[in-house]
Amino acid sequence: MTYLKQGVLAAAMMLAATMTSLHQADAGQCEPQSFEETKYVVCTLESGKSGLRLFWKGADGEPYRAFSNLAESVRAEGKTLVLAVNAGMYRADFSPMGLYVENARELKPANTAKAESSAGQVPNFYKKPNGVFFLGETGAGILPTDEFLQRAPKVRFATQSGPMLVIAGKLNPIFIPGSTDRTRRSGVGACGAGTVRLAISEDGVNFHDFARLFRDNLKCPDALFLDGGNGVGLYYPEMGRNDRSWHGGYGPILGVVE
Repeated sequence: MTYLKQGVLAAAMMLAATMTSLHQADAGQCEPQSFEETKYVVCTLESGKSGLRLFWKGADGEPYRAFSNLAESVRAEGKTLVLAVNAGMYRADFSPMGLYVENARELKPANTAKAESSAGQVPNFYKKPNGVFFLGETGAGILPTDEFLQRAPKVRFATQSGPMLVIAGKLNPIFIPGSTDRTRRSGVGACGAGTVRLAISEDGVNFHDFARLFRDNLKCPDALFLDGGNGVGLYYPEMGRNDRSWHGGYGPILGVVE
């Protein structure tokens, strides 16, 4: 009888461990990866199962700005913020630079203005084409902004950023191989079958090589740049990550809640 009880207990523990592992996989997992001698953290999740969504402002109407503020707000609702990244470029008041949809409500319209150039340089958001990452009735997707506006899909969440990294399996043609414009970068890829991949570079990388990470290594036919330099950030407690933004905080945040 003792052996039977021990066997039942062991089986129950194995089942619990398996269910926990499956639950974590659904929520999304992040792991270090290297591609062509550049280090990254890559998070893989299923858009239909992961509790993936966008955040910007709290109940007080103020932007969360810090991952820890968002985590505390989610915890107050009896849930857990599993991971989060900056969801795109933002203005000095932490408002999104372009289209922002949360819970099927458009809080910021699409930005189709021409480049606000500075010293002859085009800011990343305005490098063409920029694009929209969205979560809709058919799952996650990424489209160039003009195409997104033409199709006008029904979406629950959407964030506009730029430039597009990969468009229908092809690198954005504006990127220059071997460019010396190297900094830390973050991006999101729509990789088929409902899979979304987030990538944060731990080393400096140019746009061309960052786009190749998504197309050639992560197998994402569509990918969008989110931010670079001091705006790159990751929240993932399992890796001890709760990055801060040296811009004084984040604007829109892409997070996974369970």
